[in-house]
Amino acid sequence: MPAAARRHLLLALALPAALSLAACGSGVSLDEPIEGPTWRLVQLQGDMMEDAGDPQGAPSVQFGSDGRAVGSGGCNRFSGTYSRTASQLRIGQLAATRMACAAPERGQREMQFFQALQSTASYRLQAPARLVLLDGNGRTVAMLQR
Repeated sequence: MPAAARRHLLLALALPAALSLAACGSGVSLDEPIEGPTWRLVQLQGDMMEDAGDPQGAPSVQFGSDGRAVGSGGCNRFSGTYSRTASQLRIGQLAATRMACAAPERGQREMQFFQALQSTASYRLQAPARLVLLDGNGRTVAMLQR
């Protein structure tokens, strides 16, 4: 085999390994599990949540290892299914209780949170213990904290 052909073959074999090592060194993972903890909403559509430290008032979601997502929108409980492959995340149709929110702005935020969940196409984990939900265009729709 000519030397040039050997070089091209070595480069073709080395490039995927180098990219994999670079991803590991940058903190990027191909499979970052999100199942288990309760993730509380801290930012929605660019706005920080004022009651993010209040476990009763902050919208939240928990992803189970059984493919079910459960949580609270701040006023109502919800459940649904989800699928996750590597960093891709799809949340199925959500079913929620239908209690009225005491404050209209809380009801509006709940509706926006449900819409953010439904528009999620992928996610990434950030330190410290943050889950960023991204839409199909890679825009952040919500940020949650463990």
